Amino acid sequence: MGTIDAGRRPFERVLVANRGEIAVRVIRTLRRLGIRSIAVFSDADADAPHVRLADEAVRIGPAPATQSYLDPAQLIAAALETGAQAVHPGYGFLSEHAGFAAACREAGIVFIGPGDEALAVMGDKIRAKRHVAASGVPVVPGVSDPELDDAALLAAGEQVGFPLLVKPSAGGGGKGMQIARDAVELAEAIPAARRVARTSFGDDTLLLERLIERPRHIEVQVLADADGTVIHLGERECSLQRRHQKVVEEAPSPLLDAATRERIGQAACDAARSVAYLGAGTVEFLVSDVAPDEFFFIEMNTRLQVEHPVTELVTGIDLVEQQLRIAAGQPLAIAQHDVHLTGHAIEARVYAESPDRGFLPSTGELLEWRPATGDGVRVDAGIRTGQHVTADYDPMLAKVIAYGADRAEALERLDAALAETVVLGVDTNLAFVRRLLADPDVRAGALDTNLIERMPPATAERPRPEQLAAAASALLAEAAGDRRTRTGTRDRDVEGPSAWTDAAGWRLGARRPPTVLLAPRDAPADVVAVTTAEPSRDASDEPNAAATVRIAANGEIWVHDARGTTAFVHVDRRAHAEARRALAERGGVALSPELRAPMPGTVTAVFVADGDAVEAGAPILAIEAMKMEHRITASADGTVRLAASVGDLVSRDQPVARIEPASETRDAAPEASAPGSAPPATQGDHEQEPTHAV
Repeated sequence: MGTIDAGRRPFERVLVANRGEIAVRVIRTLRRLGIRSIAVFSDADADAPHVRLADEAVRIGPAPATQSYLDPAQLIAAALETGAQAVHPGYGFLSEHAGFAAACREAGIVFIGPGDEALAVMGDKIRAKRHVAASGVPVVPGVSDPELDDAALLAAGEQVGFPLLVKPSAGGGGKGMQIARDAVELAEAIPAARRVARTSFGDDTLLLERLIERPRHIEVQVLADADGTVIHLGERECSLQRRHQKVVEEAPSPLLDAATRERIGQAACDAARSVAYLGAGTVEFLVSDVAPDEFFFIEMNTRLQVEHPVTELVTGIDLVEQQLRIAAGQPLAIAQHDVHLTGHAIEARVYAESPDRGFLPSTGELLEWRPATGDGVRVDAGIRTGQHVTADYDPMLAKVIAYGADRAEALERLDAALAETVVLGVDTNLAFVRRLLADPDVRAGALDTNLIERMPPATAERPRPEQLAAAASALLAEAAGDRRTRTGTRDRDVEGPSAWTDAAGWRLGARRPPTVLLAPRDAPADVVAVTTAEPSRDASDEPNAAATVRIAANGEIWVHDARGTTAFVHVDRRAHAEARRALAERGGVALSPELRAPMPGTVTAVFVADGDAVEAGAPILAIEAMKMEHRITASADGTVRLAASVGDLVSRDQPVARIEPASETRDAAPEASAPGSAPPATQGDHEQEPTHAV
């Protein structure tokens, strides 16, 4: 990526008040410009890539964000301690926090972001909508009166007409949004949205907007300097969203023609100019798929956006550099006529989540991280092999961006890059995003914000023979290495191979290939007997050249190849046989009375008391991690026995409650299986009984 400005260095020392991929992204531009970079880190990030990359690093507190990255006092102290002239807030955390911006200025530090008016006006959706409407920017019809109570809001909403979108005025990320298609749904949505808004943002003010069917989410990148010059760098299409969170973004939009692009760009500039905007910002619009020449202002993000790389690739302009120069008081060296959109760029966000488990967050050690490379491929990431992905922060791991001469080439390059990306140790959405990119509507550019919701639910793919063979080979190689390690001293004087220490499946008169019992980690009852070649004495780290295999400390075997990633567990033959006998004794009923945590996190609510009678489907407790709350419900009618309380930290699959069936006594209830062990297989299993198993 090139640079437009060739002026003096804007600052000597800049503190980056963020973490992960955006911190790495900002530090790279600082290094290119010869500016000394200062990273901050919590205890969870002490050895993170952004800390290693920076010239200096300062600890700002323990892992919880509220005690580190969200603590203005700690960040200001770090900036003063290191002599930073400016603070770059990245995005998220305190990037749009007016109080933090003011604290920076009071401490004599430049906040690399807009001024007070922009932060105050654009940080309140109701105020922002009224403000830009007064400047001639088109807005979605709706109600935005903070004085209205629930009853008045209901009446006003009926006047606007249905369907309606109920939105908290404060906050973002789609949190608290509700859709109401009639008065009954609106009466339920208003108090529900208020509760979420009050809890999440400390402000329960709501606004109602007409819901635009088949909407496209189009946003425009703007730059504005202290002299009042405002330009736009074209638009980004951000319509591929799940639960109001963007998944795939591209530039330019396949929807807009040149005339509409110019009109929406000028509207974005007008919105920014109305609040004396300073720096890089994004003005977001809704555009109807059936009327692409009409657009409506949604909100303005007063910071750098996650998806900014696609704009950088089609314009050749480094947005972080522009932020730095504007914050230093330098005028824009770019005029509107200098901006040209060339080619096409598409970005996919890689999340640590399990699509086939309802997109629940995933945590663990990154056993292998290998980003894609190649023509037109850019990867923004802040992770490394060996790093632990925790539940303390957002689950986004990286962004994979592809650039091509046209949209078709960019799509092909992105799909190939995602296939090449290796993430082992935590679940990711890589396979889901590839399936999304293959959707005929996505290929045709027929996008809307509900497209993902209409897709069939994500399901786990059945393990393929190639992956099973790779996992079995790796397991046998590790076992062979362990045997040699255990007997190394005793046999150090023995020359050549020894059948007693090296051979698996060896017997007098014959050598039979060893068999391994494996099962998908998330379907441990689906046991498969895999017979494979015996590993050589020099078994390598990669038993299968077509696959990357890593074995976790808990025994999970992770396999990646060009078609996807799967995690397996090794099933003990004796435990498997005992489980099958126990299942037969129960008449084939495999339902477990244990309720287990579907993800690692914190218990935030318990809805019942120990010993309460509950019905199937009744909520038992809630677990929160990575900005997501999941409710665990009763699996059957019975009596609940709690194993966790509010505030407890729980791991994935940890028992948190137990339902004693109403028809059984407490003593007769079956014992829970140990975490990580294989549940009983069904009587329909017909795997070949092995003669020798590891």
